[in-house]
Amino acid sequence: MTTGGKLVLGGIVIAGVTVTMAYLGATTSWQYYLTAEECLAGGPSLVGARIRVSGKIAPGTLEIGADRRQAAFSLAAPEASLPVICAGPLPDNLADEIDVVVEGRLERPDLLRGHKVLTRCSSKYQSQAASRASEAPSSGAHGGRS
Repeated sequence: MTTGGKLVLGGIVIAGVTVTMAYLGATTSWQYYLTAEECLAGGPSLVGARIRVSGKIAPGTLEIGADRRQAAFSLAAPEASLPVICAGPLPDNLADEIDVVVEGRLERPDLLRGHKVLTRCSSKYQSQAASRASEAPSSGAHGGRS
């Protein structure tokens, strides 16, 4: 085999390995993304599955461990709530009645065991940006010393 042929063959092998590794990495990280209501509705069929569940922490249900590495709460749904137990680092702004995404496994149809909690607080940042815009001086209104 010529040197050029060996280089082409080596390039094909490297490209094949790269594509295979990318595919395997992507498929192992794919997860269902459900609301708390959808999770409760599909409970038995989702038991044992890795899922992401989005919802609002039900008022008065949040209990955070002293070391902030464990929390228990319920995700509110219109007809019921989904109990969640999370172990792992928790966001600093975790509180009652905020939107969160919990990654984990559905242990039973009515219990989500999470390993990661993400808070969703976009309105907090939008309102700050809006208030900054309203506080900015308009051109010409305070034009300096005359």
